[in-house]
Amino acid sequence: MRTITIRQPADMHVHFRDGAMLRTVVPYTARTVHAAIVMPNLSPPVTSAAMAAAYRERIRAAVPEGCDFTPLMTCYLTDDTDPADLVRGHADGVFTAAKLYPANATTNSAHGVSDIRKLDRVLAAMEEAGIPLLTHGEVVGPHVDMFDREHRFLDDVLAPTVARYPKLRVVMEHVTTREAVAFVRAHPERMGATITPQHLIYNRNALFAGGLRPHMFCLPILKREEHRLALREAATSGERQFFLGTDTAPHLRHDKESACGCAGVFSAPVAIEAYLGVFAEEDALDRFEAFASLNGPAFYGRAPSERRVTYVERARPVMRALEVPEHGELVPLFSEGETRWSLEAA
Repeated sequence: MRTITIRQPADMHVHFRDGAMLRTVVPYTARTVHAAIVMPNLSPPVTSAAMAAAYRERIRAAVPEGCDFTPLMTCYLTDDTDPADLVRGHADGVFTAAKLYPANATTNSAHGVSDIRKLDRVLAAMEEAGIPLLTHGEVVGPHVDMFDREHRFLDDVLAPTVARYPKLRVVMEHVTTREAVAFVRAHPERMGATITPQHLIYNRNALFAGGLRPHMFCLPILKREEHRLALREAATSGERQFFLGTDTAPHLRHDKESACGCAGVFSAPVAIEAYLGVFAEEDALDRFEAFASLNGPAFYGRAPSERRVTYVERARPVMRALEVPEHGELVPLFSEGETRWSLEAA
């Protein structure tokens, strides 16, 4: 039976939602990681420092007693973002980064940016203040193929943006293609990338295994096998630019299993174990701590956790679903299956 002891991981991309959903899902993240970059795409979105500070307090109130967990807040960028408020919020320790959602690209992105050039003043201020730009890397439109949206973003948005702002630090969130991996590697001093467990484990066939699988639908969507293999190679390489970001994204069962199902995979209850399974398969357990616990905090200039945790290669069953009081059920990744790894009791 193999074991691995590492510094407690950090999750550099999570969705907590709000209200009863937040109170249900926060404990699954807070018990397994010491810090998390929290996405701002609520309804309404978190567009000011005051809104972010209030949201942070709601998250803190949901953290179980005894958990040492730090939520790191982000600003939802719009065509009308106030650069002064963003910079002040960052200086005051409220904002860790700012998030670019192209308008209508994903969940609650209707208020997102319609044209990257409308952010010129904001991006210049971010570059000057050292505020990282986090990107949902997709171009959307009726003539853009669903499976080409990330590639188009690289060409149409990201490449010209990094050229205009040579000191702007950028995280390409939830990369899904070999082209995105190559782009990040081409900018080693200023770019990072998060990679989700589902994009390491599944290719797009998982969406159609025996019929439509709404709980495997996420954005960016699962891609071809060649891209999954490129992501696995990047994640397990030990390179400092690639780090853990689950993109855990809870939606109620009835919102996933509907005529127009929501995009997102709720992975928080099993995410670390899922990643460990990948690293074990790739014979790269010696590089897991870098990916999970060191590279992400280092990109943001934060110290890694001093707490050590141990995982054991021992199967454990995964719940069928969990209840959000008075709202419905959440179906986690690996529902009714098992993980190959388990957290050893402290």
